[in-house]
Formats: sequence, structure tokens, C-alpha cells
Amino acid sequence: MQLKNRFVRSATYEACSTERGEVTDKLIELYSRLAQGEIGLLITGLAYVHRNGQALSHQIAIHSDEFIPGLKKLADKVHEYGAKIAIQLAHAGRNSPALRARGETPLAPSYLENDPYWRESHRAMTAAEIEEIIDAFGQAARRVREAGFDAVQLHASHSWLFSQFLSPYSNRRPDQWGGNLENRMRFHVQVTNTIRKAVGQDYPVLIKLGVQDTIEDGLTLEEGCTVARKLSTSGIDAIEVSEGLEKIGGHHIRKGVKPGKGEAYNAVWAKEVKRAVTVPIILVGGMRSFDVMERMVQENYADCVSMCRPFIREPDIVHRWQTKERKPARCISCNLCVERVDSGESLECVQEAKLLRARLSGAPED
Repeated sequence: MQLKNRFVRSATYEACSTERGEVTDKLIELYSRLAQGEIGLLITGLAYVHRNGQALSHQIAIHSDEFIPGLKKLADKVHEYGAKIAIQLAHAGRNSPALRARGETPLAPSYLENDPYWRESHRAMTAAEIEEIIDAFGQAARRVREAGFDAVQLHASHSWLFSQFLSPYSNRRPDQWGGNLENRMRFHVQVTNTIRKAVGQDYPVLIKLGVQDTIEDGLTLEEGCTVARKLSTSGIDAIEVSEGLEKIGGHHIRKGVKPGKGEAYNAVWAKEVKRAVTVPIILVGGMRSFDVMERMVQENYADCVSMCRPFIREPDIVHRWQTKERKPARCISCNLCVERVDSGESLECVQEAKLLRARLSGAPED
């Protein structure tokens, strides 16, 4: 997959699908604006591959062939503007308010009693359920390719199912899926192998990998690099480096990042992973200044840079940097956009909406 530049729009939950997870005109409009902004690669918000893997309402669904036509409309529209687009495939594991709202108990690699980090209901998966979910990832990847997308990415970070399997804190299974690192990474390897069989060897398969936990007794960076190395030789074509199990929910979306303050907070992890693998590395985490991003590439921290919140406020920021001035992103890392989608509202920059209302009313802008 050849990209027009090194900018990646990191997967961002949009809350723009229907209740069933179908593509809407609003979702297509969102990605059309991003595609027109000259971003090298767009990665959609997380799409759930199995009904028991849904996390949130209005989340993209890809667990059935019935969703292919709508997804094809989305891919076709993005391609009209010359952009590349991937779908992020996900399973929430125990991190699933949507299932609890339906009166169902979310699945997890292990049941943890009196877990201080996770008190909500969950149960340990059976071996048969693990195999079923692995197959679901393969079928979902097949649908991605049939719908005309350019690539697929696995969501293996931020306390979701992949991270739950990989962490020694959350995976305490006594069978082949738990215990030592080789067993704990087995889910990752088997999903990758299954996807490769479904899409072939010529289709780009990416992963957003949590390479270190931020809880005690969790995954170490050394282990994360070992996993990255194994996946890079098992069919993964590029790795976006991020956080695994989080001590505080949403820790990977840090507040208060400003130009020159707290930028590129995953850079150290990315550089270590880059030393361990030969596939391209994508750096995400508080990217705000063009100069910082350029330095990350020049100094071999990463091959591409990935942003989330800046693209919510400025979907055309890459075009601006190409044609006008290279002032930093206007995003102030307030996370009101995150709070908005968490409450069930569609993705939008709250700050930009306030400015628009002020302009329309003739009121002075802050």
C-alpha cells in the first residue's frame, strides 16, 4: 500500500453509525472531509467483529455480510478523493457497556474476583468461544477486503480483548491461552494467521499494539517488543505503538497536551519497538507540532505519525501544512470530544462548534 504522505488518521470512535452498526450519511460525510484533507491513511473507528464484542452504541458493525454494501459506499466515497482507508477490527472483551446494557455478561480471558481496576461483571471465555472469536476476526477481514478498503487494522491496545489476553495481570488461564508470554500472545498470532488466510498475502494487515501496561504486574515493554517482533514475522505489515492495560480508563488520550508540552508521549516505546522489527512503525500520542513530527521520523522513532484529536478539530490540517503555514494543531486536548462520544453523541470538536455558534450569533470569539 503506497501512501501519499506519512500522516495517519488514528482510529477514532465516531458514534455515527445506526444502533445496529450500519454506515450512515453522517459517517460518510465525516470521512469525506478527512479524505479531502490530504491525509495519507484514514483508519476508521473500531468495528466489532462479533455481536458479543460490541463496546459502545452507534459503533460500526462488521459481524455479518449484510454490512458490506454500506461499508462499500464509505470506501468508494473516500477513494473519490484519492485517499486510502482501513477499518479497525475490534472486540471489547470485558470492556463492554453495550453488552451489560442488553443484560449480557461480557467475556474476558479470565474472571478476576475483586479486581480493583475492573469491578464490572464479566466471565471467563471457554476455549470454544476463543476459537469462535478468532474465526470472527478472519471473516470480518474478508468483508473489509470485499467492501473495497485498502487495509485492515487490529485494535490490540487500550484494555480491549487483545490487551486482556496479552497482560499477565488479566490473563490467568491455565490452558494454552494463558501463562507464559508465548501462550498469552497466542490469541494475537492465531488471529493474524486466520486473517492472512482470509485476505491473502498481498493485503495490508496492520495492528495497533499495546506494548506496555500502565498497571502494576502488567505487560512490560521488553515483552511488548517480543510480541511485536513475533507479529512482524507472522503476517503483520505495520505496527501503531500504544498502551496496553490502563490503570486509569482513557489514559492513552491524555489531557493538557500542547505544542512543546507533552507531545509524542509514546515516542520512547515506539523507538524500542522500531529497533526490534523491520516493518513500518506508526507513532501516535499527543502529536501537535509539525516540527516534532518531522523530527520523530528523521530521528528514526517511527516511519509515520498518527493523530486522533487534532483531526477532529481540523480535518484539513495536513492540507494546511502543505499549502499554507505550519503552525501547530489548534487542538487544546480538552477531551470534550471524548466526553461527547462517551455520552452517545456523534463525534465533534466542542471547541470548534462553540466558535461556529459565536460567529453565527455575532458574539465575540474567546
